[in-house]
Amino acid sequence: MTEYAVVDPATGETVASYPTATDEQVEAAITAATAAHRGWSRSSSATERGELVRRVAQLHRERKAELAALIVREMGKTITAAEGEVDFAADIYEYYADNAERITADQPIDLVEGSQGTAVIRRASLGPLLGVMPWNFPYYQVARFAGPNLVVGNTIILKHAPQCPESAAAIEQVFLDAGFPEGAYVNVYASNDQAAAIIGDPRVQGVSLTGSERAGTAVAEVAGKHLKKVALELGGSDPFLLLSTDDLDGAVSAAVEARMDNSGQSCNAAKRFVVHADLYQDFLAGVVEKMTAIRPADPTQADTELGPLSSLRAAEVLEQQVQRAVAAGATLVAGGKREGAFFEPTVLTDVTADNPAYGEEFFGPVAVVYSVPDEDAAVELANDTGFGLGSYVFTTDPEQGERVANRIEAGMVYVNLVLADSPELPFGGIKRSGTSREMGLLAAEEFVNKKLVRIA
Repeated sequence: MTEYAVVDPATGETVASYPTATDEQVEAAITAATAAHRGWSRSSSATERGELVRRVAQLHRERKAELAALIVREMGKTITAAEGEVDFAADIYEYYADNAERITADQPIDLVEGSQGTAVIRRASLGPLLGVMPWNFPYYQVARFAGPNLVVGNTIILKHAPQCPESAAAIEQVFLDAGFPEGAYVNVYASNDQAAAIIGDPRVQGVSLTGSERAGTAVAEVAGKHLKKVALELGGSDPFLLLSTDDLDGAVSAAVEARMDNSGQSCNAAKRFVVHADLYQDFLAGVVEKMTAIRPADPTQADTELGPLSSLRAAEVLEQQVQRAVAAGATLVAGGKREGAFFEPTVLTDVTADNPAYGEEFFGPVAVVYSVPDEDAAVELANDTGFGLGSYVFTTDPEQGERVANRIEAGMVYVNLVLADSPELPFGGIKRSGTSREMGLLAAEEFVNKKLVRIA
């Protein structure tokens, strides 16, 4: 049987393993989620559900040290980043608790002149939902899916990444300890085939996946076959455009922070750095200096900035990508070396459109830097990708910032700042980066029946 296993990427040690759920356990999960929706969900108010979600936030904060330690061991996140992620997950739950009534409130419709009576849009839950979550942010990803949907009244069946079984179980325990009834949030160690069966089950009303394009394609195919609502949050190769600056060191620091977040394993990290030719050489020198000063180290230590990648396999794949890029003509300016699952910060230049690296996502501490002559060339290069998740624009010209933001083909544009995600801000992309929005008020619109109630 396929196992969910904890393999510490820093040491390569298999710490613990867990068997995949039996078909009977999968059926029990669907049955429990269905019963909770028909009972608890329909008999509770949005305010009551919001207060349970608030307790989930409190328990995340109370158990921060324990929760953080689990993901350091499961996927190599540095302890400082892990603790920050737990806090951010708590912030997200609190946001939805605070906005429970607003999310579920009736929306009156102004009738055309001459019409009598009233009309409203009344939001109602759909039912059990399947969440398929990734390893790179084990708590944050779950929070932005589960938080709004539980407030709405949907129930959750959660299939986490196979390398995160212990954090997955800990999350389920948090929900139970917060007072949610059995079935409102159910963790299941499902195989991919079992996940497909869950999606196809008529009792399950939708599926949300955060992960790779391959996984998204597979899930969307099954969901489409069964006419189920699907929300996808996929990869990204976000551009960082530096068009002008009066603080080059600050821009360089922002670029490095945006590339190195989560050891470079973030879908909306800045990955392609598109720099005006007048600034290119100084920017490149600064990025190389700051990135190479960051050394891979023990993720359990508070001062470590860069831990291992999530697994040995992930590091090997990244190494192959870099080697393939260089073989196709890219210049390796710095880095490129791997030791086990640790990968040193790496900078590439001279990546042309015929290089495989031009259209790939580097899921690790690898920056690709380009020189462009002007704004039009910067926008053209930024948009010349199949991805469309986030983007970053640095300029001293406010009008240019607005103009370029309008021209960028992406779900998110940040002007003159990075790492500014916040619970109230919607997250999501276009093109091969996904089909939905999470966080903010828009997240609560993904899996809800917007029911028209028209009264004469």
